[in-house]
Amino acid sequence: MNQPDFFVSFVVPAHNEAYEIGKTLASIFDAARAADARFEVIVVNDASTDWTAQIASEAGAQVLDVNLRKISAVRNAGARAAKGNALFFIDADTQMPEATLRAALAALSRGAAGGGAWVTFAEPVGLGVRISINLFSFFYMRLLRWAAGCFLYAKREAFEAAGGFDETLYASEEIVLSRALKRQGPFVLLRESVVTSGRKIRMYSPLRIVPLLGRFMIHGTAIFRQREGLEWWYEGKREKE
Repeated sequence: MNQPDFFVSFVVPAHNEAYEIGKTLASIFDAARAADARFEVIVVNDASTDWTAQIASEAGAQVLDVNLRKISAVRNAGARAAKGNALFFIDADTQMPEATLRAALAALSRGAAGGGAWVTFAEPVGLGVRISINLFSFFYMRLLRWAAGCFLYAKREAFEAAGGFDETLYASEEIVLSRALKRQGPFVLLRESVVTSGRKIRMYSPLRIVPLLGRFMIHGTAIFRQREGLEWWYEGKREKE
């Protein structure tokens, strides 16, 4: 379905994502062209020291260089630079199929303020991890109906009315924005999915991840108002070609 009323801005925050970002951008360009969308792609290059910016530029994306090291602020910087009336925030290690883009645009055309999509992993994960993720996803997405951080879309007017991403947060800013967007109109979590890297699961012990999830379930987003304890998230390991 052609959506002539939307000019779509894809905002991709990136810090040292040379290994993943080429696949991400290829999926965005392929999906947008197949959907016959009017679009732009903005890679917000946050203090990368690898080839992220060059790969993004060669792929045809606009590159916005920042030095913020706070994901909420990086995403907002991309939104301010964007020209579109539909904003899609996609992590640099996440691939978006054409069907997911079409479903999101259809939701916006039906009046949605924004939404997210189900998330699958690009690589197999162990049974125990898979069960834990499914349980977390059931509460996070099916019951609470929050968008995953790797993929969130919104009409610009709804995004701005909601105040954008909360820049007091170093993580979980997508949860706060999901709540705020619900006050602006329907918030649609798509049946269609995006495909994200499982690198944190592969490269870090559950002893690093599970306690953080537990603290979040008990204390909520307040635990993410400081960067301490999130070093593995911000300065995390990166795979190399």
